Amino acid sequence: MDEALLRSLIPGVLAVLVRRGADFAAAEDAVQEALVEAVRVWPADPPPGSRLRSSRGDPIRDAKGWLTTVAWRKFLDQARADAARRRREERVEEEPAPGPASAADDTLQLYFLCAHPSLTPASAVALTLRAVGGLTTRQIAEAYLVPEATMAQRISRAKRTVSEVRLDRPGDVATVLRVLYLVFNEGYSGDVDLAAEAIRLTRQLAAAVDHPEVSGLLALMLLHHARRAARTAPDGSLVPLAEQDRGRWDTALIAEGIGILQAALARDRLGEFQAQAAIAALHADAPTAEETDWVQIVEWYDELARLTDSPVVRLNRAVAVGEADGPRAGLAELAALDAALPRHAAVAAYLHERDGDLATAARLYAEAAHRAPNLAERDHLTRQAARLNARRRR
Repeated sequence: MDEALLRSLIPGVLAVLVRRGADFAAAEDAVQEALVEAVRVWPADPPPGSRLRSSRGDPIRDAKGWLTTVAWRKFLDQARADAARRRREERVEEEPAPGPASAADDTLQLYFLCAHPSLTPASAVALTLRAVGGLTTRQIAEAYLVPEATMAQRISRAKRTVSEVRLDRPGDVATVLRVLYLVFNEGYSGDVDLAAEAIRLTRQLAAAVDHPEVSGLLALMLLHHARRAARTAPDGSLVPLAEQDRGRWDTALIAEGIGILQAALARDRLGEFQAQAAIAALHADAPTAEETDWVQIVEWYDELARLTDSPVVRLNRAVAVGEADGPRAGLAELAALDAALPRHAAVAAYLHERDGDLATAARLYAEAAHRAPNLAERDHLTRQAARLNARRRR
């Protein structure tokens, strides 16, 4: 049994059932039952050109069509067996004939459903991984380092929330992209590589919808992912961008990301993910850290700030200004921002160090370490503070 094939078919089959009138929770239950049936009925290694047959003996020419037919029957059986669903049973259509099932439109609807604005970002991410990604609740729980029961409750609440949602108008692509970006930023933990999973899902979305920001997000993910192997030392400690071994960057992913970005930018419909990808491309294109085109990076941050008006973007822009025009120029930009921003102290420490004020830099690195969101970043900032304090004592 090809588990990868089954997993890739889940979102499309689930979307078909939702479109036909099944509520989300019932549809997912029916799809899971159909998957169990597929594991039982399908040959372990069907020969090329062979035809599967359903429980009625109908010839099935495509796997998705077979799964859709079986899942729909499971849903109807469940509806008929439940007295509380009699009214829904009266509304459901007659069972459609088996045959090839549509793909892109139904799957796209499922993306929009899982990224519905009525869900919290955490719930939207979990539901997307469950319904579109085909991950198990256990896998998602391990990826987020929470108990499986906690994640099961989160997903159940999300399914109840979207069960009454009607997709009778175009979905918001921007919301879907933000959910996928949240998935990507979770990185890796447990036995699920969420960064790779986000790339897979974004590729799927890019195949289903023609939108330059979808391409921009895919390019951004590829360009960031290309540097993954160089981001940590053998002992697990973080390696800053300027100190990374660029020979370990994945040049094939960089080339693919830049190609996708260039095609998106050529459409002249700039969005925030395209601007972020352009910044990542300039970093990826520099043979050494010293050869980075910081002036152009500042210009792209100006575009990004215009598009988002985000204080985090302005914080990152202060770093770029510090590289392009000197640390004091960066500190002047930083002075206009709220000191409570995440990473504000770390940026201030870096710029003060470059300006030669080691005492202030060491103090700010220690302050930033205290506020760090994870252990790896805290250890890195603590080492930076210790390094500067050791230099001052010499």
